[in-house]
Amino acid sequence: MAERIDGTRVAVLVANEGVEQVELTEPWKAIENAGGRPSLIAPQPGEVQAFNHLDKGDTFQVDRGVGEASPDDYDALMLPGGVVNPDQLRMSPDAVEFVRAMFAAGKPVAAICHAPWTLVEADVVRGRTLTSWPSLQTDLRNAGATWVDEEVCTDHGLVTSRKPDDLPAFCAKMVEEFAEGRHPAQTSSAP
Repeated sequence: MAERIDGTRVAVLVANEGVEQVELTEPWKAIENAGGRPSLIAPQPGEVQAFNHLDKGDTFQVDRGVGEASPDDYDALMLPGGVVNPDQLRMSPDAVEFVRAMFAAGKPVAAICHAPWTLVEADVVRGRTLTSWPSLQTDLRNAGATWVDEEVCTDHGLVTSRKPDDLPAFCAKMVEEFAEGRHPAQTSSAP
């Protein structure tokens, strides 16, 4: 039987432009299908412009600006990819702090494709093993992570995958980790 995350509140954090649409919509569906309650969080209120690789896709309504969002209101965090999306998120102090706070609280986090760039900026990958789009491996290693080329990787509540082709495995493992709930808080920020 599939995992259930009934009532689990999931922050889906994206930039207002540049998220890879399928990496937003497929995990969103998986969260809803398992009984979770996803909420779209972005730096600015209004809409998010998604992309299908380089072509504009659909727009999605933002539920809450990240500056007004409290990590205390969510049980888990999902970070979709797209090249522009995490590059913009890592320039948002509110978004970076939100990610850092979710890790500090030991809440499960799922990140796919280029999304680990935001994790690097939040300084939460040191000592962890994860995967990503291959072009991020040097950035992740330089940030103290061990990078692996695997369909899906899990490390103490952090679920990562490489690309849209990995979405079935990513979504299944994401829901499993979200069902497990909090993990021992592991932060890597220097004192």
